Amino acid sequence: MRVSYAEHRLSEADYLEGERDGRIRHELIDGHAYAMTGASDKHNKISGNIFAELRNVLKQRTSPCTGYINDMKVKVQNDFYYPDVMVVCDRQDLESDYYKTQPVIIVEVLSPGTRRIDKTLKRQAYLSLESLQEYALVEQDKAEIEVFTRQSGWQAAYYYLGDTIYFESIDASISVEDIYYQVDNEDVLAFIQQKQQS
Repeated sequence: MRVSYAEHRLSEADYLEGERDGRIRHELIDGHAYAMTGASDKHNKISGNIFAELRNVLKQRTSPCTGYINDMKVKVQNDFYYPDVMVVCDRQDLESDYYKTQPVIIVEVLSPGTRRIDKTLKRQAYLSLESLQEYALVEQDKAEIEVFTRQSGWQAAYYYLGDTIYFESIDASISVEDIYYQVDNEDVLAFIQQKQQS
């Protein structure tokens, strides 16, 4: 997923109006709109797998929390971002149709064009949210997931195929294997081959 930059500054109202009417999604950072382009096959599969796993847990428990994928914005101070997946549990935050302000989980799937932003600018912005409990960065070309948790003081923990990630904020465990379901990269193919030989 690549981004392109708009030269002029936008107000929050103009940005939100443009996003409701537009075909291309934009993130608003420091008053500048950045166009978001389409994601790869792997990116879509990973985002979809994470969303499906989280949603299944929430549904089974009849949780008040709600999962969102790709098209729901999160507002951080005066900026707006489109996380790949997020979970919101605050009932008042569920009232806004176009953006959320109090996610407990945010997941970004890393792409070559967004890796630096996801690991620096967005990470810093997201970790400033008082509601946020877990932030996950998911590689798509290898099976590696980096998870930052409030409980650990935002120290990174790494997960690989064969591991299970526990999202304490919603009491959910998801296997790395399920996150990479139908994703073809070297790590996944080697893992599948190894399981078949066992």
